[in-house]
Amino acid sequence: MAGSMAEARRMVRAADRAGRLYMVSQSRRWVDKHYAIRGAIGAGAIGRLTTANCDFYMGCHFGGFRDRMPSPLILDMAIHHFDLARFLTGADPVSVYAREFNPRGSWYRGDAAADCLFEMTGGIVFSYRGSWCAEGCHTSWQGDWRLIGEKGTLLYERDESPRGQAVRKAGGFHSELKDLKVPVRAMKHGGMHGALREMLAFLRTGRRPQTECHDNIQSLAMVFAAIESSRKGKRVPVRAM
Repeated sequence: MAGSMAEARRMVRAADRAGRLYMVSQSRRWVDKHYAIRGAIGAGAIGRLTTANCDFYMGCHFGGFRDRMPSPLILDMAIHHFDLARFLTGADPVSVYAREFNPRGSWYRGDAAADCLFEMTGGIVFSYRGSWCAEGCHTSWQGDWRLIGEKGTLLYERDESPRGQAVRKAGGFHSELKDLKVPVRAMKHGGMHGALREMLAFLRTGRRPQTECHDNIQSLAMVFAAIESSRKGKRVPVRAM
């Protein structure tokens, strides 16, 4: 969207003044399994959501500019997982405590790994762990997810169909659980095609795309707040506008 929050805010204000659509494609929103998870949470399948965890571990030998970036994981990749967290939970960021680091053996100049703990609206806690220099046992590009509600849990790992368990009967040391079916309906237009169709729908009908600038700047703010928190060594607020 922009190279800094100041630039992003200027671009949003420019779009507002001009009365023009400014949209950013977040192609991971248009994935059938992601809609299925969001739908299951919205339908109350696991009760009120309390926690979302995402792990992303890859050993990527890009070469080029990423090897020289100061924050290659957070600045180059994490925007996709942060935006997906907002999409799945329906919550927006409030604050973050993050620590970036560069593990031994890393081929990156900057910090290629990070742990981030976000407070989201509605009291939801989103934790993110990731690395660009983790050799072996990679997660999927979407990340591996655990979403915990008051009455159950959903898992989404290795790009497989989401699955879960919910409380059938409370009482005893462990509650009696039931397996959850999370129906996934195939999307006719996913990924970039989904984003382009929303843009075209706006031009035809005026219906605003879900990743127009006022929404996407919330995800971008998570990126820069995480970097700020890591450098300051403390919890910081996430401010979009």
